Amino acid sequence: MPAPRHRPRPAAWRRSRLSIVALAALCLVAYLYYRPVKSYIAASHELSDRKAEVKALTREKRLLEHRLADSGTGQALLEEARRLGYVRPGERLFVVRGVKEWLAAHPAAAPGH
Repeated sequence: MPAPRHRPRPAAWRRSRLSIVALAALCLVAYLYYRPVKSYIAASHELSDRKAEVKALTREKRLLEHRLADSGTGQALLEEARRLGYVRPGERLFVVRGVKEWLAAHPAAAPGH
C-alpha cells in the first residue's frame, strides 16, 4: 500500500485561514484594550468635572474673602446694622412708606435733580 500523500492546499484556503487568524488576533487586541480605554475616558471626564468644580470653588473663595475683608470696616458694619433695623442710642426710628410713589408723582424732587 502506498504511503498517503499530502496534497498541497490551494493558496486561497491559506489566505482565508491567515485572514481568520489575523481577524481573531485583532478581536483579541480590541478586547484587551477595551477596558483600559474605557477607564481612561471615564477618568478624563471625571478630571474635567473636578477642574470645573475647583474653578467654581476658587471663585467663591475669592468672593468670600472679599466680603470678609469688607465686613471688618466700620462703614460695612454700620450699613448692615441699618439694614437690620438697628439705630444708635438716642436716635428714633421712622418707617417711611410710599417713597417710590411720591417720587414718581414729583420728579423735580428726585435726588440728583
